[in-house]
Amino acid sequence: MEFKQLSIPGLWVIEPKVFGDKRGYFCETYKKELFQQNIGRVCFLQENESSSSHGVLRGLHLQRPPYTQAKLVSVALGKVLDVAVDVRTDSPTFGKYEIVELSDENHRRFFIPRGFLHGFVVLSQKAIFQYKVDNVYNKDSEQGIIYNDPTINIDWKIDTKDMIFSDKDLKLNQLNKNDFYTTQQYSQNV
Repeated sequence: MEFKQLSIPGLWVIEPKVFGDKRGYFCETYKKELFQQNIGRVCFLQENESSSSHGVLRGLHLQRPPYTQAKLVSVALGKVLDVAVDVRTDSPTFGKYEIVELSDENHRRFFIPRGFLHGFVVLSQKAIFQYKVDNVYNKDSEQGIIYNDPTINIDWKIDTKDMIFSDKDLKLNQLNKNDFYTTQQYSQNV
């Protein structure tokens, strides 16, 4: 596995070695020892999966402390444009984002630490999205910002008229630094 830290500290892309032949392929997608050596100690408690069709945009979300979550995300089928936005109020990269294309062809994993909003849009006809999380879901701790926040200006690589949203995601507000927390506050646990 190759671990690549992105320009925003804490965000990592993991590229597994894929061994293929006429039967198909094999790759290790997660190895605790290597993960800890490169990224640090994260105890994943749960793995989730969602299925979405072309144009579905899910995000931008996180959970407030003490339910905030680090995530290790990947795509089992299809292709998505995955986005992480830094909302740690004491970070020099507050409001900045990284985009990673995840697909069943590139086998990439994207690690998103606590203190980042997360979202993705489906570029293929269908996508099966998987994510490991290090904390439990808590509905009352949900938080997010609108996908088209003008201060962040994310290029989702797909026309808005082709996007599909939940009603909840369309009601999210724009980025306001006062709505978020410091790095230390995001590292608190339940």
